[in-house]
Amino acid sequence: MVAPKALVLRAPGTNCDQETAQAWKMAGAESEIWHFHRLLESPESLSGFQILTFPGGFSYGDDLGAGRVWSARIHLSLADTLRKFVDHGGLILGICNGFQVLVATGLLPDGARAEMRPTASLTYNVSRQFESRWVQMQAKPGKSVFLNGISSIALPSAHGEGRFMTSSPEALQQLQANGQVVLQYVDPSGQPTEQYPANPNGSPQGVAGVCDPTGRILGLMPHPERFVTPIHHPNWTRFPKNALPSPDGLKLFTNAIASLA
Repeated sequence: MVAPKALVLRAPGTNCDQETAQAWKMAGAESEIWHFHRLLESPESLSGFQILTFPGGFSYGDDLGAGRVWSARIHLSLADTLRKFVDHGGLILGICNGFQVLVATGLLPDGARAEMRPTASLTYNVSRQFESRWVQMQAKPGKSVFLNGISSIALPSAHGEGRFMTSSPEALQQLQANGQVVLQYVDPSGQPTEQYPANPNGSPQGVAGVCDPTGRILGLMPHPERFVTPIHHPNWTRFPKNALPSPDGLKLFTNAIASLA
């Protein structure tokens, strides 16, 4: 079987493109890293890939807000290209800053609809400071091809603007009802929480990741590319040598590839 091709975009300020491309390779894909301008020069080239990833970092310095400059450039030049990509079965993953970009473009939570306007936001953490720690999450995969078979997942998080906000509590409830809230921060008892530090940003209902209505677009604040081998776990040396921790992050990448088979 021919390996699917994954494109990882980078822009000024991104800093997780290399790790993300390596995660796709470890999962069985061919991966390439392109500067965003290369895709702007040749939008039709995206048809040669099955997976598109917006990695973490601080694109364009987040000078106008997290992901806002990059999302504005997408709106101006690539909206139609991304609609066609998703309509033809392509997968899109946004990690941390990439999640912020997808929300600011409107690709999340509403998908590649015609107007692609934002209906949610990722704003400043309640603590008003950058938060970096490992978090435990509950997964409710629903339609999300990335989370198939996953019920619980631990990943590192690192962000200053990760609080997922909708226009109203009712709008968030509708996303829940639609099965689009696919990752939630949980407390030590395994219950979704808004309490710090288990929830690093204060997202209502503990939202850590959402998908679009098709399940082919996923955005999450924690970093799956930073847990793709057992030794990425901070306590891996405390595990028995014959029972090292399972690299939870790699599962997202292997699931995505399996969905394309």
